[in-house]
Amino acid sequence: MIKIPTLSREQQLRSHTTGRLVGLVGAVVLIGSAYLPWAYGSAALDDMTFLGGPSPLQFCGLALGVLVLAALLVPRLIGVGRFRHRLGWVRAAKAASTGALVFLLLVLVSIALELGGLVNVMYGGWVALAGGAASFVGTRLMAADRAPTIAAAQAPQWLEILLIALTVGAAMLAAAFALNLSGGGAFVTFVTFVATVVAVLIRSGLMQWLSAASARHRKVLILAAFVVAFAFPFTQGGSDANMSIATQVLIFAGTAMGLNIVVGLAGLLDLGYIAFLGAGAFTSAILSESAFSTVGWHPPFIVVVLISACISATLGLIIGSPTLRVSGDYLAIVTLAFGEIFRISMNNLDGTDGPLLTRGSNGIPAVPDLVLFGYDFGQRHTVLGLELGRFSNYYFLLLVMVGLFILVFTRLNNSRIGRGWVAIREDEKAAEAMGVNVFGLKVFAFAGGAFLAGVAGSIKAHQDISVTPDQYIFLESAFLLAAIVLGGMGTVLGVLVGATLLKLMPEKLRFVNEYRLLIFGLLLVLMMRFRPEGLVASRRRALEFHEEDEELAERIEDELEVRAATKGTTR
Repeated sequence: MIKIPTLSREQQLRSHTTGRLVGLVGAVVLIGSAYLPWAYGSAALDDMTFLGGPSPLQFCGLALGVLVLAALLVPRLIGVGRFRHRLGWVRAAKAASTGALVFLLLVLVSIALELGGLVNVMYGGWVALAGGAASFVGTRLMAADRAPTIAAAQAPQWLEILLIALTVGAAMLAAAFALNLSGGGAFVTFVTFVATVVAVLIRSGLMQWLSAASARHRKVLILAAFVVAFAFPFTQGGSDANMSIATQVLIFAGTAMGLNIVVGLAGLLDLGYIAFLGAGAFTSAILSESAFSTVGWHPPFIVVVLISACISATLGLIIGSPTLRVSGDYLAIVTLAFGEIFRISMNNLDGTDGPLLTRGSNGIPAVPDLVLFGYDFGQRHTVLGLELGRFSNYYFLLLVMVGLFILVFTRLNNSRIGRGWVAIREDEKAAEAMGVNVFGLKVFAFAGGAFLAGVAGSIKAHQDISVTPDQYIFLESAFLLAAIVLGGMGTVLGVLVGATLLKLMPEKLRFVNEYRLLIFGLLLVLMMRFRPEGLVASRRRALEFHEEDEELAERIEDELEVRAATKGTTR
């Protein structure tokens, strides 16, 4: 047996002190390097050629240096040992330094690729990389601190509400800034910066505190989120390109919310869910006033939405009733076959191989814009002095749709039905033995998820102007499922985060079009290795995947005690 030598207490202290000093020097160098030129030409990223005038991405590097500096310096200045609740200062410093090093490497690689070689990296870029590397090495020499307990702390109500509002507002500004970035390299580096900030919040314990504060002021969080979401189009300066991406994200998120009922709550693997979105879209297009519509009946859109949703739900019942008696891989194969059957059937309803309904592979083009209560969604409107285009109009409608979907999902999740779904997901035999109507709840999950997808599809048909069978292929179902797994199954915020990332990143990474699926696959592999429960996981799933993590169990127990105490106080 090989014995691993351990450092003495004195050696550990010396290494910790040296690491802190090296980390501080690296952070200061990184902060100062932001005022030096990083690139030789202005075409790289966001013009990093100025001396004394940092670009936005250079300010991001400066901010990461400030985070490292604060995490290493603040504990010594304020004497944190006297506080009852502590933050994970060293953990935060390590996360910030790691993120800073990755951020700087991506910046230098982007400059080299966009300008034609590393020779185009100016001295400021190398100074920044040296500072990031020094802070990384220094923090790695430091001993890890104890787990943060700040999650159990309570601040004055006005302060908690203010911080919640500021966090939501910062998220909107970050999303608006990311959409306005034109280059793929700039987008990737900024996403790395945002991910680093989130990692620092998580490692320090502030994210857990913010989560507990949000639970205490849930109504404030919901109100702030929707106010910020409604204000988002006013930050885009009338850009149809950015708002088009935003509407696609909302459609994708709304559809994923329906699939989250099937997969996240009931635990049923559905690989053909995109068919329900297509059924709603085709129904809405057929009943629209398009010149290519094959049906002479054109009811109001409110009626069309209900019909589209009911047809999708009926398809869910048809596919669910005979097939939900199987489970696991067999259910996945059946649902995959159903998705392909739907696409082939839409191709065959062309008047030659079958009835004339969908016009085959040509689909139904020229679907007119919606007109609800006299409001034409296809016209530009001026609101508060700002001009809103066609996609902004659909954005507001889709935002209301997603809000209703979230309400439905949370109500179901917290009801007896939701508890039955979770029981089926955990152990179907045990749930049936306890009297849960397993088959009935499975069918209801399929029908309910399909109903929501039908609503999203009916709006998508008008927003996309045309509907064709090739829009609803297996790859789209795989992306929907990946959004749920990536974000966190069974959670609302997780689905929204996963859907946003998977819909936004392909739009911004067109410069690596041939490798997008490869990059996507690598990201999923890394997620399954380091965070299998998803980016925003429920407590149950976090404990399932990290049963050996005693620190996580203690933190969750503390949060539950805080919530129980808060409820007792409010009562």
